[in-house]
Amino acid sequence: MLDDPQELLAKIRLGEDGSLELKEVRVEGDRVVAPHRASLADELAAFANGKGGVCVLGVEDGTRKIVGIPLESLDRVDVYISQLCNDSIEPPLIAHIERIAVNDSDGREAIVMKIDVPRSLFVHRSPGGYFIRIGSSKRNMGPELLGRLFQERSQTRLIRFDETPVATAQISDLDPGLWKRYRTPRSKDTDEAFLIKLGMVSSSDGEGLKPTVAGVLMGSHEPQRWLPNAFIQAVAYRGTEIVPLGSRELYQLDARDITGPLDEQIVEACRFVSRNMRIGATKDMGRRDIPQFDLSAVFEAVVNAVVHRDYSVYGSKIRLRMFADRLELFSPGAIANTLTLESLPYRQVARNETLASLLARTPVPAETDWLKTDRETFMDRRGEGVQIILDRSRALSGRLPEYRLFDEAELCLTLFAPPEVGLPDGSEDEEPAAAS
Repeated sequence: MLDDPQELLAKIRLGEDGSLELKEVRVEGDRVVAPHRASLADELAAFANGKGGVCVLGVEDGTRKIVGIPLESLDRVDVYISQLCNDSIEPPLIAHIERIAVNDSDGREAIVMKIDVPRSLFVHRSPGGYFIRIGSSKRNMGPELLGRLFQERSQTRLIRFDETPVATAQISDLDPGLWKRYRTPRSKDTDEAFLIKLGMVSSSDGEGLKPTVAGVLMGSHEPQRWLPNAFIQAVAYRGTEIVPLGSRELYQLDARDITGPLDEQIVEACRFVSRNMRIGATKDMGRRDIPQFDLSAVFEAVVNAVVHRDYSVYGSKIRLRMFADRLELFSPGAIANTLTLESLPYRQVARNETLASLLARTPVPAETDWLKTDRETFMDRRGEGVQIILDRSRALSGRLPEYRLFDEAELCLTLFAPPEVGLPDGSEDEEPAAAS
């Protein structure tokens, strides 16, 4: 926004409005004393909570006179803004900071700093509270407006969160190798038209076409650039607790943050379980190997966690925890729409319809030979996933898996290990199964 210096100067001459804020910068010694940290944080958060905007540092507000920022202070001011966006705004704000050389009213060159704040996917709180930009000033949002904004940017909005455009992303950020796999010989659309039909790009408030949340999650190798917590945190523990009381042994057997496109995250999470899973045995009627967990059930569980989690919840990721006697899978967000814990096996309601549609078209890799399933794609849209999890896990362990909801904000699924494999006392057993 306002990338051309002449366009920026023309905008400054017109003064502040709903998309422009002007601030003078003062530096004393090693400290930036103006603009005040809390005040600037409030202004930037107000832009992010609204339609976005630009804050220009180095301009007097009242006179619109360009005073610039001394060259020796530019780095200090840059760090000041970056720290403010990260430490004074919750969740942290992603803003683009640019140094621009312009001519002041006397024709001399001056350096100003442009802070470009896009419309955010989240609702941001700054030191003064929750603000939104209205006209040339910020306004503190009352409960009704704040509630409406939260609702607008959550799962209950008419346009689902996974269909929301990501203002800071570009179509060029999507890897053609990831989205062209959905093309068929019958598809004659242009690339842009095809991406729109897939739901991977959408128009964004006069900014043109932008990748959607679903687009960056399925079409980018680094979706964490825009959704920092869109990954799976996997940890395999030695015993039945996170930190065994009185134990001096290494309590983690393996740990990994699993990133990348969602289909890769699903495969790598299942490989993590396969790699760290114990194999027991029974000698009744000859030796019979008994896996710690049914990998088909694990696959269905991870698919459900990835496709149904609430990506609008900032600061929360999917957590996969392996213990000697159980596997726990935590997914951010309450149960979608009108579902209940009791109705999960019988009803199918997708929180993220676009993601579900894309995963239903994404083939399961042929080299995934550890997965004993006839499933060709990651989702079948028949709503059988939960029943598969329940039936196969109970057949293996003799115990029905448990779904629990914590504070209406996180869903946890627990799969139990068979008694022959689980180690309630945390003692040693056979080595984990080798990764396929």
